[in-house]
Amino acid sequence: MSHQEKDPMATNENEAPHGTAMGASSDPVGQAEELAPAEVANENPSQGAAAGVTAPVSSPVADPADHDDAAGYYTTGDPLADTSAPAGPIERRWTERVFNAKLVNPANRRRLSVIVVGTGLAGSSAAATLGEAGYHVDAFFYQDSPRRAHSIAAQGGINAAKNYKEDGDSVYRLFYDTVKGGDYRARESNVYRLAEVSANIIDQCVAQGVPFAREYGGLLDNRSFGGVQVSRTFYARGQTGQQLLIGAYQALERQVAAGTVKTHARHEMLELVVVDGKARGIVTRDMVTGEIETHLADAVVLASGGYGNVFFLSTNAMGCNVTAAWRAHRKGAHFANPCYTQIHPTCIPVSGEHQSKLTLMSESLRNDGRIWVPKNAEDCDKDPREIPEEDRDYYLERIYPSFGNLVPRDIASRQAKNMCDEGRGVGPMVGDQRRGVYLDFAEAIERMGRSAVEAKYGNLFDMYARITGEDPYATPMRIYPAVHYTMGGLWVDYDLQSSIPGLFVAGEANFSDHGANRLGASALMQGLADGYFVLPNTIRDYLADGPFPKVSEDDPEVRAARANVQERIDHFLSVNGSRSVDSFHRELGHIMWEYCGMERSAEGLRTAIEKIRALREEFWRDVRVLGTNDSLNQALERAGRVADFFELGELMCIDALHRRESCGGHFRAESQTPEGEALRDDENFAYVAAWEWGGESGAPILHKEELEYEFIEMKQRSYK
Repeated sequence: MSHQEKDPMATNENEAPHGTAMGASSDPVGQAEELAPAEVANENPSQGAAAGVTAPVSSPVADPADHDDAAGYYTTGDPLADTSAPAGPIERRWTERVFNAKLVNPANRRRLSVIVVGTGLAGSSAAATLGEAGYHVDAFFYQDSPRRAHSIAAQGGINAAKNYKEDGDSVYRLFYDTVKGGDYRARESNVYRLAEVSANIIDQCVAQGVPFAREYGGLLDNRSFGGVQVSRTFYARGQTGQQLLIGAYQALERQVAAGTVKTHARHEMLELVVVDGKARGIVTRDMVTGEIETHLADAVVLASGGYGNVFFLSTNAMGCNVTAAWRAHRKGAHFANPCYTQIHPTCIPVSGEHQSKLTLMSESLRNDGRIWVPKNAEDCDKDPREIPEEDRDYYLERIYPSFGNLVPRDIASRQAKNMCDEGRGVGPMVGDQRRGVYLDFAEAIERMGRSAVEAKYGNLFDMYARITGEDPYATPMRIYPAVHYTMGGLWVDYDLQSSIPGLFVAGEANFSDHGANRLGASALMQGLADGYFVLPNTIRDYLADGPFPKVSEDDPEVRAARANVQERIDHFLSVNGSRSVDSFHRELGHIMWEYCGMERSAEGLRTAIEKIRALREEFWRDVRVLGTNDSLNQALERAGRVADFFELGELMCIDALHRRESCGGHFRAESQTPEGEALRDDENFAYVAAWEWGGESGAPILHKEELEYEFIEMKQRSYK
């Protein structure tokens, strides 16, 4: 999946006057002046860009106390603390918070309104639960149906600490596994709450009719996922996300019928409305008619998913984007740990430059499939069935005997890359090497019988066969890592409230629960936990201060937000350049994968920042968007999304450059053990990096939230 990066640009644009800036585009109208890396003009891609306004240039301001690789690329702000989390015994904190949160009486709920952006598992469950409670909810999504949300693509399962297998699982063990799997970069309070409410999720979904797999006796079945030694993953064959989303969709539609929820299909959020320092609405574009609309409310919930498509090639749906979260970031919401990107080890390998996305094969396959490569490079082009057992290297079982093929995703991904880098990858040559390893079910078929394997994984095997034209029952699958989930996201406190009062963030759009690496089957768990059980109990503490003063569409801040959206659209349609949006996105993805993918280095990240700035300047000056705004225009939609990906990509690289340690999904070449394992630096980096937008002419501002571990000992991870 790696790409050899070509560098057609040589300029390094868009530096901030207070340091190296992220997130600002260069002048798309006039000719930008070529400047040195620490002294480059900075533009507003949405307002100043269209007007051709150039910011003054001055010297960079670095944090002298850090002495880090990113000195000059950011400034340091005040420390950050989560003041909403209770203290005391961890098992009592959530109960205490629920009890102490202010209540809203039923009569007042009818007078309060909430906007929910996104209708995946987190958004649908939140909208349904808030509607059931009696609030007026408006739900926005860019698909034609909530059932098209990307949550539907999840395959393998959802975690819950029910201990049905009686193999030693518990709430505390799920809590421990999640903190350890996240390489000790997540908050204890948030993770324990997630583990605590996990069992309720399964009961809720069963009551909705979700058809979880069951054992012969009728009890719900479980299987294992990476990073754990117990079976706690509930599943519906390889369609768990689809079945869970249908359950949440039913709950949502029930409230639509009851009149408490109104859905807005084919509407994309393009701006957050902030009035008097509080989130009070959004600006959307009707993707069918092109109409720009303003929607106001008492609070806003973002459940808009992750930002993995910054890499262009990923397992995400093509429509997944960062725009909703990024527009909130530009309005003051801190963006936390953007460099934490999960590379999933079990994906169908890339086959060429023609692809626009990659396909995930569920991690559940690692329960019974064995991962291997030939011991000898000269065997890599042989039929795998002709390679004798003694010439096969089951490298995960060899290196990590305790966990074997069920090591966490970050470890499995890096080891697959290492095997291919050694010249022992399999499959066709892509670029300069073979990019694949085998996932072999021959032993499982012999042990369990083909019918049993079909019962557990049949639809996954069918999908693989349709995509590759190969029969996985007869020949080992080929897999290779691909960008999947993003652990970073908007910073939130224990209540899931961002740094903007009234803006709450749920699911993958926030950063809160997974640290530097997400364990398999925990995404669905977090989405439904946030939507059904956490957010409804915390947002009421904020809404209890309502009813809030009504905001008029003529309010200056509302009008400015709407004008900002219109200016961006007008600019994209007027540039009339020579390159398509997708060509820029693909090139950005190449840069991100090459320099900010499975392995990062200081030199590579600086190169990436320089390339991103140059490419972004060209994008604003030379992008070609055909069509008009008054109808369906997918090129226009993608232009806005890619513009935000440019800004996000630079922040990701700055965050990765600053964090000179290896942890979870962030692997710095300068920080590894002699065995090539990730080497954390707890003395200097045991904190959440929450980045504040530095303004149109400023560098990003780093706020550090120190992580304190009272109940789990911080130590280097070992799965051996």
